[in-house]
Amino acid sequence: MTAPTSTPLTPYATLLGFTRYVDRTGPTKATFVGGLRKQRASRHGFNPHGQFVKALKADIAFHTGGTHLDQVADQVKPRWRPLYQALVPGATAWLHSLGEPGSIDLAQTRDALAMLGDLPVKINPHFGVRHHDGRVEAVRLHFDETPPSEEAVLATLHLMARHMDAVLPNAEPVLVDVRRGQAHRMPDSAKTDQIERWLAGEAAAFRAIWTTAA
Repeated sequence: MTAPTSTPLTPYATLLGFTRYVDRTGPTKATFVGGLRKQRASRHGFNPHGQFVKALKADIAFHTGGTHLDQVADQVKPRWRPLYQALVPGATAWLHSLGEPGSIDLAQTRDALAMLGDLPVKINPHFGVRHHDGRVEAVRLHFDETPPSEEAVLATLHLMARHMDAVLPNAEPVLVDVRRGQAHRMPDSAKTDQIERWLAGEAAAFRAIWTTAA
């Protein structure tokens, strides 16, 4: 009688996981992918930013200019309050940078699945913003203490733009560094073909590491 074998986990990444991977160098890449694989196998994962995102979306949807953000740090469990208190000022500054509260509306985004070679990557913006002058933005939030690197910005914005027809048609991708209240957009100097080749190589290496970790 043969022992049962476990079904191998198919290589897979979220947009956050993949962009954090491309930010790493050398042996830290393998360690990071191994950690992602173990997390997927255990099905463990918790998003501490959920209530924060809801508050920010509420301020956009109800044109309240930061009222929900002002209150959210007092509504979460005590262990998360320092995190939220660190995020609120920058998020409020970014919200105010969009203009008068009544000049923007919340837009619904959809998730998409990107294929980088044989690696599926889930493209999942946090929400969209519709401006009254007709501009539309698909927004992904960056919560980390350190600012996003140039590589992380390029990877995030390129993959969002690549699938914008599915995510939010005619929108511009934006990565918001929440702690600093700074919006990053694709630079005019970006060369799409070069970015695509770079990400394809990174995806192939990610997949190889994932398979080796099995």
